[in-house]
Amino acid sequence: MDNNVVTKLQDLNLVDKFLFDEVMEDMESYEALISILLENEIHLLTRPETEKELRVSPQLRQVRLDVVSMDRSKKVYYTEMQKTDTGNLRKRSRLYQAQLDVSLLEPGTTNFNLLNNSCFILIAPFDIFEKGLYRYTFEGTCRECPELRLGDGAMRVFINTQGTNREEFSQEFLDLMEYITVTTDRVAESSDSRRLKQIHKSVRKIKLSEKMGVKYMQKWEELAYAREEGEAIGETKGEKIHLIKLVCKKLARGKAAETIAAELEEDEGTVADICRVAEDSAPDYDFNRIYENLWGSSFATADAETGI
Repeated sequence: MDNNVVTKLQDLNLVDKFLFDEVMEDMESYEALISILLENEIHLLTRPETEKELRVSPQLRQVRLDVVSMDRSKKVYYTEMQKTDTGNLRKRSRLYQAQLDVSLLEPGTTNFNLLNNSCFILIAPFDIFEKGLYRYTFEGTCRECPELRLGDGAMRVFINTQGTNREEFSQEFLDLMEYITVTTDRVAESSDSRRLKQIHKSVRKIKLSEKMGVKYMQKWEELAYAREEGEAIGETKGEKIHLIKLVCKKLARGKAAETIAAELEEDEGTVADICRVAEDSAPDYDFNRIYENLWGSSFATADAETGI
């Protein structure tokens, strides 16, 4: 989203994270969504949690899941709405799967059969796999014996709203594909789907809420500020990498840290740190790796790929 252009709440579509998260907090709406997407009647046991944060330890990267809930069989469903193609969604889904699995077992549990079955669903208005399908479902299979399934209870589903294999899906599914990117009264009213109308009922409630309008503007302002911070961090990184290049150039000539610091008129401690880390990649210095080792973690963010 352009920092200078604020989309009105009334103009958002379900593909926009803010609207998606707010609507999916409603249990009936989330139940309706995943039932249509998986073409299976699903009955949830727990109220959906939105923007659920998972972190294995303070030292490791956290993930933030759009919507998480559990059905009556204790199967866990976690769903992500992804408006833009970041080029890393396949491996991102792997990380999310791993983080969720770790969170499902109590510390010290030795019976791994207690691990819940799970289904990760990523919805996008583009085709990650470029095969023209509306839905791609992945479960573990054996390369040597294709009919043999791993049976570990984990499933990953990628939804492409721009698919072309219409004949393989119900009209309800196809209506939802259109509604996700064109979330209007017209599209909802033209569908015979009771479940889609349930989702639209929640959408209208959110869009007409003055409280939600204020919350949306606050969210937009927070993200605009975060972008400005990110730009400042980018400038800082460029300056530091330039310094690293200068230090490494002199280091390659056999100069000592204190000499380099004096010549560059830089802090001796900072130059000494660069020299120490640079030794690991000499003589072909990896400037980005040196930067990450010294300062990368200082600017780590919870999830730079999320948006409103």
